[in-house]
Amino acid sequence: MTRRKPKPMSDALLEGVASRFRALAEPARLRILQQLLDGERSVNDLTDATKLSQANTSKHLATLHAAGFLERRKEGTTVYHSISDPVVHELCDLMCARITAQAKAGARAVNLRRA
Repeated sequence: MTRRKPKPMSDALLEGVASRFRALAEPARLRILQQLLDGERSVNDLTDATKLSQANTSKHLATLHAAGFLERRKEGTTVYHSISDPVVHELCDLMCARITAQAKAGARAVNLRRA
């Protein structure tokens, strides 16, 4: 299969892409996104699930929200967060599959060298 050559991106578009990747470049934020893959959660739920402090959780949620990955819903005094961009699911699946494949290939190479 031949890959088509991507169209050149403008500086503004490149900055937008880089900004979104920067938001994902923190393991704590990825843990939060992982918790949200099954649906919306409150800040308290996320704090308990990720073992981050409430302040740290809120800071990371704000970053993910600013990057356009999350949306908020307030119910009384509780704020619920959910994934607003379904591409996050695809991106996580793609990257996890790639890392898993590379790890398996590395393990096979090590086993071949031992044989």
